[in-house]
Amino acid sequence: MKTRGELEAKICRMIVQFEKEYMGRGPVETKCFLLEDLVLVRLKGVLTPAEIRLAASQERGRYLLKQVRQQLLDFGRPLLESAVEDILGVPVVSIHTDISTKTGERVIVFTLAEKPKYKESSNR
Repeated sequence: MKTRGELEAKICRMIVQFEKEYMGRGPVETKCFLLEDLVLVRLKGVLTPAEIRLAASQERGRYLLKQVRQQLLDFGRPLLESAVEDILGVPVVSIHTDISTKTGERVIVFTLAEKPKYKESSNR
């Protein structure tokens, strides 16, 4: 049985790989937190230079960027759900996400059917 930290690290690696392969660019920084029956993933630096320019151009640009990113994540949802379920051994109930067009930060929250089992680490 893995520790919470090992599971969080594995989810981070999976999300980075997904972002690179599916979205075309990986984040600058990724953190994952297992909180009871939730998985919170925070990604920094996910916007491309073109997306940054689009978001800065006008209100409509920010709206379009959010819509495109949401649609792309919706298409990749089965991959993400399956990967999280494989890592944690618990079904994913839902996925929620938002992206900041100002900071280039994305948050993804996975709601799980139950709290995953893991070995308690001595340094947490």
